Amino acid sequence: MNILVTGANGQLGNCMRNAVENASKNSQHDTHDTYIFTDVAELDITDADAVKKMVSDKAIKLIINCAAYTNVEKAETDREFAETLNAKAVRNLADALKDNEGTLIHISTDYVFGGAEGNTPRTEEEPVNPTGIYGLTKLHGEQQIVESGVKALIFRTAWLYSEYGKNFVKTMMELTSSRPQLNVVFDQVGTPTYAQDLADAIFHIVEHRLTDENEGFYHYSNEGVCSWYDFTKAIASITGNKDCDIQPCHSDEFPSPVTRPSYSVLDKTKFKNTFGMKVPYWTDSLKKCISNLSK
Repeated sequence: MNILVTGANGQLGNCMRNAVENASKNSQHDTHDTYIFTDVAELDITDADAVKKMVSDKAIKLIINCAAYTNVEKAETDREFAETLNAKAVRNLADALKDNEGTLIHISTDYVFGGAEGNTPRTEEEPVNPTGIYGLTKLHGEQQIVESGVKALIFRTAWLYSEYGKNFVKTMMELTSSRPQLNVVFDQVGTPTYAQDLADAIFHIVEHRLTDENEGFYHYSNEGVCSWYDFTKAIASITGNKDCDIQPCHSDEFPSPVTRPSYSVLDKTKFKNTFGMKVPYWTDSLKKCISNLSK
């Protein structure tokens, strides 16, 4: 099977590369799949004709869409492009695959629940309520997939980090090593997600043909719950940055054009029951990532 991975130079895209490369190094692993990794230089997914040509010419039967507009604050003033990449481009992928009788694996976000109330982990069936342009455009992407009628698995995730690109872990590693004092929000709660864990899970699902008959929405983050403050404390502890005085603060002390979710813990019961996979605890995965970054 020919598989197209979009957004291949981003966090999750790079981790998908790792998942495929690690499997190829395992002499006991035998895959007949061909993975084609693309970013905007190789394929502009906002160009419907280009997407259709790629899917047709390469006989693509599955797309793992790792491409997205993820700058939450900038999206507030760049709505048109955020909508184009997070919704219209997604429809391009969906339509091309529908014509080719393929399957789409798409990555969405906890931000579709931005304004939801309560502190119970969010299930796939919970009503959505985005509070900003980023969450709204990602929701529109989900809706475009459903409307297209393509076979699809949509994975909502949260607080993604990795060894690649800009992310909270790399920023806090730098700040806690260079500043004597740091204030970090404690009234926003969620679960950090190591992008390699998500990529490995997707790779497992694809390689074991678990996409068949399992279309729908799924939630995936690491196990556990923490605030951004707790997350930062763990980062500092693991990296040994003990000289930085990390203090909790309220989110309103950092004015932002975006109202971020105050509670965005995702319920992973459906994912675990459907695919029979265990999900790593967030601090265990954080240690792995920091170890890799420290090498």
